[in-house]
Amino acid sequence: MRRLAAASLVGTAIEFYDFYVYGTAAALVLGPLFFPDFSPLAGTLAAFSTFAVGFVSRPLGSVLFGHIGDRHGRRPVLVASLLLTGVATVCVGCVPSYASIGAAAPALLIALRFLQGLGLGGEWGGAVLLTAEHAPEQRRAMWSSFPQMGPSVGFLLANGVMLALSALLTDAEFLSWGWRVPFWAAGLLALAGLFLRASLAESPQFEELAERGACSRVPIAEVVRDHWRLVLLTAGALAVGYAVFYAVSTWSLAYATGRLGVSRTVMLGCVMAAVAVKGVCTPFMAALGDRYGRRFMCLAGCAASALWMFPLISLLGTGQPLLMFLGVLGALLAFIAMFSVVAAYLPELYEARVRCTGAAVGYNLGGVLGGALTPIVATAASEGPGPPWGVAAYLTAVALVSLGCFALLPETLPVRARGGEVVTEPTA
Repeated sequence: MRRLAAASLVGTAIEFYDFYVYGTAAALVLGPLFFPDFSPLAGTLAAFSTFAVGFVSRPLGSVLFGHIGDRHGRRPVLVASLLLTGVATVCVGCVPSYASIGAAAPALLIALRFLQGLGLGGEWGGAVLLTAEHAPEQRRAMWSSFPQMGPSVGFLLANGVMLALSALLTDAEFLSWGWRVPFWAAGLLALAGLFLRASLAESPQFEELAERGACSRVPIAEVVRDHWRLVLLTAGALAVGYAVFYAVSTWSLAYATGRLGVSRTVMLGCVMAAVAVKGVCTPFMAALGDRYGRRFMCLAGCAASALWMFPLISLLGTGQPLLMFLGVLGALLAFIAMFSVVAAYLPELYEARVRCTGAAVGYNLGGVLGGALTPIVATAASEGPGPPWGVAAYLTAVALVSLGCFALLPETLPVRARGGEVVTEPTA
């Protein structure tokens, strides 16, 4: 389990590095480079629109790679998705700017961002299921939280490289070529990830299905026919996590540097420090999910998110590094209370024969609802004088909708006898 968890963590870290480095670039440089004829606000909105394309393609990736995972095994998904995302990310770093090739530049950017999202949509299902289906029932949430730590590691890698380049290069150098370096580095990371994943064993639950000839022939058709309500509820439930994370990791960068005059280095440092704490807390939050229940942790995280959004905006508005860090940290701890357990929760909600497709589609549809629109809505809502209370209202509303969706989902925590052994395992 240690070896499998480590390989899953490294793989998801690399995939999310690719995804996050684009988000940071969208907040800092893509607007003036690829949409130079727009006003600063319109350019940022356009850059965030290309960022959103990756979320739109993620459910398509979960359908494509989910079919592979449910028909041919979880393991092939890990290799194919990592390869696709890595190649697309390297190519983003090679796209000429608008000044060089005109309208073809943003068109290429959108196409490559679409491929990034396609690969990431398959990655989550494969990595999480391979870990969750190997894990012992009584510690499934804890072991499954290791792939959920990957986004934190990927974010720190992506923004650490951006932070170093921002500190070492002049603004002109960073805008000219420095922003491309993190995208090129994705190629080396992808090769390392492929090496680590080459020797992983297939999931025992899938092997059992394959031996019995019980694999689904068209998984997405079964999911749509038999589990559509569950997919919609999980998508709505997870929307708040994406909304909160991308508000603090992407929109807050643009807001603090553009509106408040906070230096790029300071704001990146605040967000990275909070993400580091969130990553360390992930397995401990997941262990609480093994003790008190997955649904309980998700409801608690949603409630905390709803209560924290107005304090978050107030603390960000101070422009003081320590207070901004505390605001971001509170939001991310509420986020990870939910997302530390979803890697165990979602697979337990779906039957094994369609689990790779169903869990991944629900997870990535939540990304569309919460992650794709949040930077765009937040940027528009923060325009004008005074604190952006409209952003807080929007995030609070999303949290309340997600709270309602979680309330309609069942608990899946295995039931234990007095001696600690699992005697039954509830299913949806």
